[in-house]
Amino acid sequence: MKVLWITNTIFPELAQALGQKSPVVGGWMYSLAHDIIRKGVDLSVVTVRPNTQEIHHKIDEIDFYLLEGQKPILQYDSSLENKWKKLISKIKPDVVHIHGTEYAHGLALVKTCPELKVVISIQGMTSIYARYYKGQLTFWQIFKNLTLKDVIRQNSILDAQRKFKKRGEKIEMGYLSQCQHFIGRTQWDFDHVRSINPTATYHFCNESLRNSFYSASKWNLENINRHTLFLSQALYPIKGLHKVLEALQIVRREYPTIQIRIAGMNITKYSSFMDKIRIDGYGNYIRKIIKQNDLQNLVHFTGPLDEKEMVREYLSCHAFICPSSIENSPNSLGEAQLLGVPCIASYVGGIPDMVSHGETGLLYRFEEVEMLAQHIIRLFKDNTLAQSISKAAIKLASLRHNRENNSTKTIAIYNNIK
Repeated sequence: MKVLWITNTIFPELAQALGQKSPVVGGWMYSLAHDIIRKGVDLSVVTVRPNTQEIHHKIDEIDFYLLEGQKPILQYDSSLENKWKKLISKIKPDVVHIHGTEYAHGLALVKTCPELKVVISIQGMTSIYARYYKGQLTFWQIFKNLTLKDVIRQNSILDAQRKFKKRGEKIEMGYLSQCQHFIGRTQWDFDHVRSINPTATYHFCNESLRNSFYSASKWNLENINRHTLFLSQALYPIKGLHKVLEALQIVRREYPTIQIRIAGMNITKYSSFMDKIRIDGYGNYIRKIIKQNDLQNLVHFTGPLDEKEMVREYLSCHAFICPSSIENSPNSLGEAQLLGVPCIASYVGGIPDMVSHGETGLLYRFEEVEMLAQHIIRLFKDNTLAQSISKAAIKLASLRHNRENNSTKTIAIYNNIK
């Protein structure tokens, strides 16, 4: 069976062949790709970038194609239409699998080749995420933290929210209205797909995770840095760092040496002239909270981490927090659970499908920072609870993210569609 994948990221194998840094996102796709080719799928993977050299490389039995677009992949690009026709004529796929509805390059294929058998994996949903983009920040909180970067690039929090909404209306709704087959994994994404397209065929399939999370040792209370919390990212308000910092004010009364470690670039960096030019409104807001509440010694950004470095951070923390204002099924939460890290997560989107409160993690409403604070204190105090959640989470996540089951199910979906 020939399958064509359309992805938003350049796979590590192709990035390496191009002399580029490997991406730190999309790890679930890399795992699944190698699992299905081992089961006989003839796989081609296509990515689009503007102003690039068009390339075809065959690496580890996967045909990688990089197409050149004339516009950013956030915009519909009619120049891709003939390129898709030629590529489809060359590959002749039985099934086309588009990963995500956030970007427009796959939409050009859907429009150009309506006869194709297409299935779309739901990742996030920008049309819905736009509702929650501000993470409950008020207009005044946003306005008084505007930076030069926000103004020049017209990319303030409010601008970004409008762009999310526009992308959802122009791109995501195009996929959801024009296509019939969708792969999802939560009640949340099912409800939204079927509300937008009542006749859609919904295929359930869980996601596989990155290799290192299956082979790594498990979380052990004796090997952690006590009273240390870990967050997987905090680039924009949806990820909820500002709410964690509010909860920190409560927790630090009892645990004054608490530490928060955040994967990714330091969005608050403000030491040099260039830092002050680069900082955006959300980073500026977080910077002020940290400074005003004397949190400089408690909050740490790790810088970008590869998967093995992420494993080390998970295994050394006391608890992992997923404090987002909206998520579908965050892989960071699945990774933490697979390693057995006690998890606290906001009750939003598809997260309730991943966490059974009190058993495989602790849940709270996004805005209830008092509940978040008390959950943190409970895990710090109660070793028995932390260990119980750890064991139950490993058991659940091992089933949910079973690579053999997920690759078999994916191929069954392809066979059902073709």
